[in-house]
Amino acid sequence: MAHDLKILILIFLIIPKTGIAQRIDQTASFRNVAGDKYVRLHYDNDFFATSDYYYTQGYSFEVVTPGLRKNPLNKLLLNIGQSTHYGLAFEHYGFTPTSISCEAILYNDRPFAGCIMLKSFRTSTDSLKKIRLVAILSTGMIGPAAFAGKMQTKIHEWTGDRDPKGWQNQIKNDVIINYEVQFQKQLFNFKNLVALNTETQMQIGTLTSKAQAGVTVRLGKFNALFENRPVKFRKNIQFYIYNQPLVGFHVYDAALQGGLFTRNSPYKLRSSQINRVTFQDNFGLVVQCWRIYLEYYQSFLTKEFHTGMEHRWGGVKVGIAI
Repeated sequence: MAHDLKILILIFLIIPKTGIAQRIDQTASFRNVAGDKYVRLHYDNDFFATSDYYYTQGYSFEVVTPGLRKNPLNKLLLNIGQSTHYGLAFEHYGFTPTSISCEAILYNDRPFAGCIMLKSFRTSTDSLKKIRLVAILSTGMIGPAAFAGKMQTKIHEWTGDRDPKGWQNQIKNDVIINYEVQFQKQLFNFKNLVALNTETQMQIGTLTSKAQAGVTVRLGKFNALFENRPVKFRKNIQFYIYNQPLVGFHVYDAALQGGLFTRNSPYKLRSSQINRVTFQDNFGLVVQCWRIYLEYYQSFLTKEFHTGMEHRWGGVKVGIAI
């Protein structure tokens, strides 16, 4: 029965579908770090795109090592039985409306919301079929327990910016249990200088239920993603740019519509206010030298709700293979 369920899920992943992209994506094909052991820090801020609203800040810290194969949650994570990496990531991010200068609720704007999560993930690669499967289980909290308001207040205090107001109106505390599957397929690779992959993802749970599909183009000098050759770090020099356009279909988002179990948040958007179809584009630069991983990127996202606005933000990643 479990085997049949896995086959059905894999078939569903191959069928084209759409969705709003997740905010922090550690496991995209163009973010592959050389080796099977590494740590990486990720930081997002809309400051990089000269804005200060909606997805205002996010950060994560991830660890990938063979020792995490003993994580009991791995039994819940799909795989294709080939070369496998195991990881954990701590993630925290926050959302605000277009103004943080008002104590009153800003109706028809985005709600205040904060999320904190621990992610268990597994990536498995089939080098013959040139496919990669990623499964992620996220557990955590949305609401004041995520301390996003306190974090933003402290950062504004450090930078001498105005104190943010309105966090008392944020989405209330609720549990996060989310399951995500990503399916990546190589379509084209010319001498590890130009590559084209498909990217298909599905998420379901108490934080968000959505799907997305698109492609990733890489241009530069990079290692083959779908080969299982040993890494020679002294020869590991990669530098490339990427672009990832994604079309999305949104079903449910607790950061917009409130939690599934706690329904009395001071303010949230109605289901009828949500834009079901969105477009997102991620583009950036990756440099890997020896054991060091560096990335800078920017993202663009169309309106997530009818009275909302388009949004841009940027981010950096710094990692090291160990």
